[in-house]
Amino acid sequence: MKAPVEWMLSYTDIKAETKEEIHELASNMTLSGSKVESVDSVGAEITGVVIALVTDVKPHENSDHLKICSVDAGGDNVLQIVTGAPNVRAGGYVPTALDGANIAGGNTIRTGKLRGVESQGMMCSFEELGLDAADYPGGVGDGLIILQDIDEFKSLSARELDALKGQDAMKVLGAGGTVIDFEITSNRADCFSILGLAREAAVTENRLTGRGARFNCPSPEVKEESGARTGDLVKVRVDAPDLCPRYMARAVTDVKIGPSPKWMRKRLAEAGVRPINNIVDITNYVMLEFGQPMHAFDIRTIRGGEICVRRAYDGEKLTTLDGNERTLDSSMLVIADKEGGIAVAGVMGGLDSEIRDDTPTVVFESAIFDGVTVRRGAKKIGLRTESSSRFEKGLDTETCARALDRAAELTELIGAGRVAKGVVDCYPVRKERREVRCSVDAINRFIGISATREEMEGILTDLECETHFDEGYVIPPSFRDDLQQDADIAEEVARFYGYNRIRSSLLSGCESMSGGLTREQKLADRTRRCLAGLGYNEMLTFSFGSPSVCDKLGLGMDDPLRDGVIITNPLGEDFSFMRTTMVPSALEALAVNRAQRVEKALLFEISYVYIKTPAYPDELPEHRRIITMAGYGTGGDFFGFKGDVEALLKELRVDGYGFEPGEAGTMPYMHPGRLCRLTVGTADAGFFGQIHPDTAAAFEVPADTMIACLRADVLFAAAVDIPKNRELPKYPAVTRDIAVVLDKNVPQGHVAKLIAERGGKILESCRLFDCYEGLQVGPGRRSLAYALAFRAPDRTLTDDDVDKAMKKILNGLETVYGASLRE
Repeated sequence: MKAPVEWMLSYTDIKAETKEEIHELASNMTLSGSKVESVDSVGAEITGVVIALVTDVKPHENSDHLKICSVDAGGDNVLQIVTGAPNVRAGGYVPTALDGANIAGGNTIRTGKLRGVESQGMMCSFEELGLDAADYPGGVGDGLIILQDIDEFKSLSARELDALKGQDAMKVLGAGGTVIDFEITSNRADCFSILGLAREAAVTENRLTGRGARFNCPSPEVKEESGARTGDLVKVRVDAPDLCPRYMARAVTDVKIGPSPKWMRKRLAEAGVRPINNIVDITNYVMLEFGQPMHAFDIRTIRGGEICVRRAYDGEKLTTLDGNERTLDSSMLVIADKEGGIAVAGVMGGLDSEIRDDTPTVVFESAIFDGVTVRRGAKKIGLRTESSSRFEKGLDTETCARALDRAAELTELIGAGRVAKGVVDCYPVRKERREVRCSVDAINRFIGISATREEMEGILTDLECETHFDEGYVIPPSFRDDLQQDADIAEEVARFYGYNRIRSSLLSGCESMSGGLTREQKLADRTRRCLAGLGYNEMLTFSFGSPSVCDKLGLGMDDPLRDGVIITNPLGEDFSFMRTTMVPSALEALAVNRAQRVEKALLFEISYVYIKTPAYPDELPEHRRIITMAGYGTGGDFFGFKGDVEALLKELRVDGYGFEPGEAGTMPYMHPGRLCRLTVGTADAGFFGQIHPDTAAAFEVPADTMIACLRADVLFAAAVDIPKNRELPKYPAVTRDIAVVLDKNVPQGHVAKLIAERGGKILESCRLFDCYEGLQVGPGRRSLAYALAFRAPDRTLTDDDVDKAMKKILNGLETVYGASLRE
């Protein structure tokens, strides 16, 4: 919200004229909750430009179009200036840039020579001062600014004009000003107005600085000078009172369309609104001043002389003021006459109802529309306006009437028309005043302060609340719909009591406020440190993407990964699908690195995928946490990548894990011969391997790209936080080597698992040390050699003990896998 300082402070008795005073005010308002984004001075770059009198004009000896002028800039400052302006004349008062002055565009004026004649400055046009000639009726757009030609200066006497010599030209032209840009939170609808910010400024200065500032709320005075009555000119009917709790209209006759006065155009422009004509400018001015959007209809366009507020019809068409045809539906609210819609309620008026140069009578509309309906309608037709953004936040039904009166007052003030008698007011159910239960003691306990009752009542009274602490409640003003409970009242007290006055303290009844990381957070940190130590860099990717990635992964139409959560209001097609797998996110990140000519990239991320549950959409989808590892540039080293996975498992001290060959058909985006599934106990813990060449081509990543998607919930559940130490063995180990020949398709992991099961409690370790394929074992067969270590904790093992275990192991291998002892 851009608030011109002069406009805002005109409703207070705060004096802030210098740059330092304005910045102090902005700082104080930030402390009290009205955050200031910036303080901008309009025309601040223009310096050293003063009003000067042209005393003499003579032709230049070396030029046909240049003239040599004598210029009196006040005091003893008489200059010689060379100009080519066609409208320069003796006796004219002209803004003049002195030596060293800065003008628009960052240009600095210096004394120099033009065609051999010294020029000690420059007389200025509107463009050179960054001004618009249209804002100064009578001024010449392509020549010098001569004050006597501008309408507002024509009535000045010679003495009054002479008194302007040497004064700052920007101030004389009324072009200077300072604008404070506030960042207003959506719950403070009252602060999306000049009056709301003025109230905040006054209370801030009064309470935080003790300067006794006051807010002077204007009371519009309407002079109904037209002989017509509003009720006779237009009828109003509200068919959707649930979406329009109040609708008011007032007519103005004998309208004279023309430009607004300079002061109004200046304030609108500083607030970021383009002046159009006096009637439209009045509606915009009131919207900015009171925060109440308004609209003006040409009464000739209200067919049948009746306005109806109703729900739109499905498929109804309406061309808005921007010239675009909009298709409406029954979820939207329209302002209509007897033949059709003339405005999208709360968003924009219809093109046919716009104010024209010959408009004789206008109808001002001031209404309250349901914020949710306005927002949905604006979003559906793709048209968000200053008006809709205010209705979305919820407006005050009482301000509705004051804003309409202000529009009527301004109409009379600037001579834009004559206000008709009376007002049409459809207000079926009046808003009840809300009582918020609270007390002085409760507020003090909540904030942790010891403010007196008088302090609290003073703050709340300044904010226009009614305090009834004896009865235990406070009544907020109608424009503060955000004050719903005692915590809201406490917040108001706290921000004007002064946050810097609130002393830090422990919570009542708490011995300690020390915090700490959860177990999952600690394990996630261990995971990050481990992967970073292995050379991986952490990436952060979006949780949503495009459904088209399913095609790039080669997923079948019935693949469960296609059944993801669709975002109702996405930023675009590329951000409309909540991801069901981390693979596309990782591959897209790798593709970016490859495009930047990174030869080797190793990335990881701990993030979520979103899986629909049987109860969806009644319940949220499952947020499944995944540890993703991905990289290229390793030459397709599958076993090296597997080693990184095992290093992570060892860091987390996960026991009982195993590796199973993956089924390529279930994951078409993975290489069929280099896919492995990880299990922890009986739980599926994810997969890793090399991506399919077709997938690599689709995502434009190298063919040797490896990826792992591991379930963090499974790994973290099996992780060991503090390992249990065992006593050093007291008895020696007995070692045996065993080499078995079996089918080459039997996974080594399965063999090792069976040996561990059959070896019993005395088998301490089993380590593969040789794998052989060749003529000596026959085609389709291979030899696996293991080093086994046996040990008992309570005795020295005998050969019989070990022989029994070895026999059991060999019998199991022969029975299950058809293995034989290698000779």
